[in-house]
Amino acid sequence: MADRPEAILIAGPTASGKSALALEMARRTGGVIVNADSMQVYDALPVLTARPGPEELAQAEHRLYGHVPADAPWSVALWLGEARAQFEELRAQGRTAIFTGGTGLYFKALTEGISVMPQPDPQIRAHWRAVAASEPERLHGELARRDAQGAVLLEPADRQRLVRALEVFDSTGLPIGHFQAHGAREPVLEGVSVERYLVELDRAELHARIARRFDAMLAAGALDEVRALLALDLAPSMPVMKAIGVPQLAALIRGEASLEEAVEAAKAATRQYAKRQSTWFRHQLGGGWGVHVP
Repeated sequence: MADRPEAILIAGPTASGKSALALEMARRTGGVIVNADSMQVYDALPVLTARPGPEELAQAEHRLYGHVPADAPWSVALWLGEARAQFEELRAQGRTAIFTGGTGLYFKALTEGISVMPQPDPQIRAHWRAVAASEPERLHGELARRDAQGAVLLEPADRQRLVRALEVFDSTGLPIGHFQAHGAREPVLEGVSVERYLVELDRAELHARIARRFDAMLAAGALDEVRALLALDLAPSMPVMKAIGVPQLAALIRGEASLEEAVEAAKAATRQYAKRQSTWFRHQLGGGWGVHVP
C-alpha cells in the first residue's frame, strides 16, 4: 500500500479494546502485531494476562507474546532490543509493525529511546510506594539484592531515594546508576512514518468490560494458571508474581479469601491499574496520538 505506515502504535488501558483495533489495522495494512505489554511476554499466564487466543492468532501474525519464561529476568531494555529487531526485519520486508499493549514505558522507549532517567511503570511505582508506607525497613535490603553497588550509596532511612532506585530497576532491569552515567538510546522509530492511537473508553463501560473479562478468565482456567505458577516457587518480587489477578487468586488458593472476595479484589485492582495507565498515557505519551473510541 502506497500510504502504508511503517509502524502503528496502539496504546490504552487494560480491557479497552486495543487487540480488536490491532486486528483491524493488521487487515488494513497486512502488518504484524508486536506485543508492547510487559506481562504478555511471559509464558506462564496466557489467560490471566489476556494474551491473544487462537482466534486472534489465526487472523494475523503476532510476535513477542509468551516467549519469556516466568523465572527469567526481563526489562524494558531487553524488550526494546527485541522490538528493534522485529521492526527492522518487518521494515525490510515492507510490512507494518503494529505495536500494541498497555505498558507506557515501552512506547516511550520506542519513540524517545530509553531516557537518562525513565518514568517507571505505574504498577511498579504503586507497589514500591505501598511497601514504603507499610514496610519501609524492607527497602534497603530489596535494593541490595538488585543493585548492591547502588544500595551502598544510600542510607537505609533514605526512603524516597530507595523507592526511586527500586522502581527504576524493576521498570527497566537496569540500576539507576546506569541512567545517571549514560545518555538516552536512539529511538527505534526515529524518522519513521508512524500512526499513533490511544484507545479510550467511558469509565463505566471500561469497568464493565473489566468485570466481564475477569469472569471469562476464571471460566477459561485462570485459577489453574495461578496454581501452576505458585508451584514454581518463584520469589514474590518477580514481576510475573505481581501480575494482576495472581495475588488475589493466590489468596483464594491458600484459603485466605473466598472466591467472591478474591474475584472482587482482582477486579478492583484491575480498575485501579487501568486508572493509573490512563493517567500515565495522558501525561507521558507526548503529541501526535489520535484518540480511538471503540
